[in-house]
Amino acid sequence: MAKSKIPNAQLTHFGLYCQDLEGMVEFYQATLGLVQTDGGEYFAGGHIVFLSRNAQEHHQLVLASGRPEDSGFSPINQISFKVDTLEDMRTFYAQLNKAKVQIQRTISHGNAWSIYFFDPEGNRVELYTPSPWYVAQPFAVPIDLGEPVAKLMADTEALVRDNPSKLPMQAWSDQLQKRLET
Repeated sequence: MAKSKIPNAQLTHFGLYCQDLEGMVEFYQATLGLVQTDGGEYFAGGHIVFLSRNAQEHHQLVLASGRPEDSGFSPINQISFKVDTLEDMRTFYAQLNKAKVQIQRTISHGNAWSIYFFDPEGNRVELYTPSPWYVAQPFAVPIDLGEPVAKLMADTEALVRDNPSKLPMQAWSDQLQKRLET
Protein backbone atom coordinates (compact mmCIF):
# COMPACT_ATOMS: atom_id res chain seq x y z
CA MET A 1 0.00 0.00 0.00
CA ALA A 2 1.34 3.41 -0.93
CA LYS A 3 1.93 5.57 2.14
CA SER A 4 0.12 8.65 0.77
CA LYS A 5 -3.10 6.64 0.20
CA ILE A 6 -3.34 5.14 3.68
CA PRO A 7 -6.06 6.85 5.77
CA ASN A 8 -5.26 7.98 9.32
CA ALA A 9 -5.46 5.24 12.00
CA GLN A 10 -4.59 5.85 15.67
CA LEU A 11 -3.86 3.19 18.32
CA THR A 12 -6.59 3.61 20.95
CA HIS A 13 -7.05 0.41 22.92
CA PHE A 14 -5.61 -2.99 23.62
CA GLY A 15 -7.25 -6.32 24.41
CA LEU A 16 -5.83 -9.05 26.67
CA TYR A 17 -6.91 -12.61 27.37
CA CYS A 18 -6.89 -13.28 31.12
CA GLN A 19 -6.72 -16.30 33.40
CA ASP A 20 -8.38 -14.41 36.29
CA LEU A 21 -10.72 -11.91 34.64
CA GLU A 22 -12.19 -10.58 37.91
CA GLY A 23 -8.73 -10.10 39.43
CA MET A 24 -7.50 -8.27 36.33
CA VAL A 25 -10.54 -5.96 36.32
CA GLU A 26 -9.99 -5.15 40.00
CA PHE A 27 -6.27 -4.53 39.38
CA TYR A 28 -6.79 -2.05 36.52
CA GLN A 29 -9.58 -0.26 38.39
CA ALA A 30 -7.53 0.05 41.58
CA THR A 31 -4.13 0.86 40.08
CA LEU A 32 -5.03 3.01 37.05
CA GLY A 33 -8.52 4.25 37.95
CA LEU A 34 -10.24 2.69 34.96
CA VAL A 35 -14.03 2.40 35.08
CA GLN A 36 -15.96 -0.58 33.74
CA THR A 37 -18.09 0.69 30.84
CA ASP A 38 -19.61 -2.62 29.70
CA GLY A 39 -19.24 -6.35 29.93
CA GLY A 40 -20.95 -9.62 29.21
CA GLU A 41 -20.80 -12.91 27.34
CA TYR A 42 -18.01 -13.01 24.76
CA PHE A 43 -18.66 -14.22 21.19
CA ALA A 44 -15.89 -16.80 21.53
CA GLY A 45 -17.21 -18.06 24.87
CA GLY A 46 -16.49 -16.80 28.35
CA HIS A 47 -16.75 -13.19 29.44
CA ILE A 48 -15.44 -9.82 28.30
CA VAL A 49 -15.07 -6.52 30.19
CA PHE A 50 -14.54 -3.05 28.71
CA LEU A 51 -12.66 -0.41 30.76
CA SER A 52 -11.90 3.27 30.15
CA ARG A 53 -10.58 6.38 31.82
CA ASN A 54 -11.57 8.71 28.98
CA ALA A 55 -15.19 9.76 28.47
CA GLN A 56 -14.53 10.08 24.74
CA GLU A 57 -13.41 6.43 24.46
CA HIS A 58 -15.86 3.62 25.22
CA HIS A 59 -12.92 1.42 26.08
CA GLN A 60 -9.16 1.74 26.33
CA LEU A 61 -8.61 -1.75 27.69
CA VAL A 62 -10.51 -4.93 26.87
CA LEU A 63 -10.13 -7.93 29.17
CA ALA A 64 -11.43 -11.31 28.00
CA SER A 65 -11.50 -14.63 29.83
CA GLY A 66 -9.95 -17.65 28.18
CA ARG A 67 -6.19 -17.41 28.65
CA PRO A 68 -5.03 -20.97 29.37
CA GLU A 69 -2.34 -21.84 31.89
CA ASP A 70 -0.05 -22.81 28.96
CA SER A 71 2.47 -19.97 28.62
CA GLY A 72 2.66 -20.52 24.84
CA PHE A 73 -0.76 -18.87 24.33
CA SER A 74 -0.63 -15.19 23.33
CA PRO A 75 -2.48 -12.98 25.79
CA ILE A 76 -3.17 -10.46 22.99
CA ASN A 77 -6.86 -10.35 22.21
CA GLN A 78 -6.58 -7.49 19.72
CA ILE A 79 -4.65 -4.36 18.80
CA SER A 80 -7.10 -1.61 17.86
CA PHE A 81 -6.69 1.48 15.70
CA LYS A 82 -9.24 4.29 15.42
CA VAL A 83 -9.98 5.49 11.90
CA ASP A 84 -11.34 8.99 11.17
CA THR A 85 -14.43 8.16 9.10
CA LEU A 86 -16.65 5.35 7.87
CA GLU A 87 -15.47 6.16 4.34
CA ASP A 88 -11.87 5.55 5.53
CA MET A 89 -13.04 2.17 6.88
CA ARG A 90 -14.36 1.31 3.43
CA THR A 91 -11.00 2.35 1.93
CA PHE A 92 -9.11 0.11 4.35
CA TYR A 93 -11.53 -2.74 3.64
CA ALA A 94 -10.89 -2.47 -0.09
CA GLN A 95 -7.12 -2.25 0.44
CA LEU A 96 -7.06 -5.25 2.78
CA ASN A 97 -9.06 -7.32 0.30
CA LYS A 98 -6.79 -6.25 -2.57
CA ALA A 99 -3.73 -7.26 -0.52
CA LYS A 100 -5.41 -10.61 0.30
CA VAL A 101 -5.15 -9.98 4.04
CA GLN A 102 -7.12 -12.53 6.09
CA ILE A 103 -10.21 -10.67 7.38
CA GLN A 104 -11.87 -12.34 10.35
CA ARG A 105 -15.07 -10.29 10.28
CA THR A 106 -16.61 -6.89 9.58
CA ILE A 107 -19.24 -5.84 12.11
CA SER A 108 -21.33 -3.10 13.60
CA HIS A 109 -20.90 -2.79 17.35
CA GLY A 110 -23.74 -0.26 17.33
CA ASN A 111 -21.32 2.27 18.83
CA ALA A 112 -18.72 1.67 16.10
CA TRP A 113 -18.02 -0.15 12.84
CA SER A 114 -15.06 -2.57 12.83
CA ILE A 115 -12.84 -4.68 10.62
CA TYR A 116 -10.99 -7.51 12.39
CA PHE A 117 -8.07 -9.07 10.55
CA PHE A 118 -4.79 -10.85 11.26
CA ASP A 119 -1.22 -9.64 10.89
CA PRO A 120 1.40 -11.99 9.36
CA GLU A 121 2.10 -13.62 12.75
CA GLY A 122 -1.56 -14.20 13.54
CA ASN A 123 -2.17 -11.29 15.93
CA ARG A 124 -5.69 -9.90 15.63
CA VAL A 125 -5.92 -6.26 14.57
CA GLU A 126 -9.05 -4.09 14.68
CA LEU A 127 -9.71 -0.95 12.67
CA TYR A 128 -12.79 0.93 13.84
CA THR A 129 -14.61 4.23 13.61
CA PRO A 130 -17.23 5.44 16.10
CA SER A 131 -20.93 5.72 15.31
CA PRO A 132 -23.18 8.50 16.65
CA TRP A 133 -24.83 6.06 19.08
CA TYR A 134 -24.01 4.14 22.22
CA VAL A 135 -25.44 0.68 22.91
CA ALA A 136 -24.36 -1.72 25.64
CA GLN A 137 -21.49 -4.01 24.70
CA PRO A 138 -20.83 -6.66 23.60
CA PHE A 139 -22.94 -6.05 20.49
CA ALA A 140 -21.85 -7.43 17.11
CA VAL A 141 -23.81 -7.70 13.87
CA PRO A 142 -22.09 -8.61 10.58
CA ILE A 143 -21.94 -5.83 7.96
CA ASP A 144 -20.73 -5.47 4.39
CA LEU A 145 -18.24 -2.60 4.18
CA GLY A 146 -18.64 -2.73 0.41
CA GLU A 147 -21.99 -0.96 0.92
CA PRO A 148 -22.23 2.86 0.62
CA VAL A 149 -21.77 4.92 3.80
CA ALA A 150 -25.41 6.10 3.76
CA LYS A 151 -26.67 2.50 3.74
CA LEU A 152 -24.27 1.45 6.52
CA MET A 153 -25.45 4.40 8.66
CA ALA A 154 -29.13 3.65 8.00
CA ASP A 155 -28.70 -0.08 8.65
CA THR A 156 -26.88 0.54 11.94
CA GLU A 157 -29.44 3.11 13.10
CA ALA A 158 -32.16 0.54 12.39
CA LEU A 159 -30.20 -2.10 14.38
CA VAL A 160 -29.90 0.09 17.48
CA ARG A 161 -33.19 2.04 17.23
CA ASP A 162 -35.11 -0.18 19.67
CA ASN A 163 -32.16 -1.19 21.87
CA PRO A 164 -33.05 -0.22 25.46
CA SER A 165 -29.47 0.92 26.14
CA LYS A 166 -29.31 3.24 23.09
CA LEU A 167 -28.13 6.79 23.76
CA PRO A 168 -26.59 9.51 21.64
CA MET A 169 -22.82 9.02 22.02
CA GLN A 170 -22.42 12.49 23.56
CA ALA A 171 -24.98 11.68 26.28
CA TRP A 172 -23.13 8.45 27.08
CA SER A 173 -19.78 10.34 27.16
CA ASP A 174 -21.25 12.93 29.53
CA GLN A 175 -22.47 10.16 31.88
CA LEU A 176 -19.06 8.48 31.85
CA GLN A 177 -17.33 11.80 32.51
CA LYS A 178 -19.43 12.21 35.68
CA ARG A 179 -18.50 8.68 36.81
CA LEU A 180 -14.82 9.42 36.20
CA GLU A 181 -15.00 12.57 38.32
CA THR A 182 -16.34 10.74 41.41
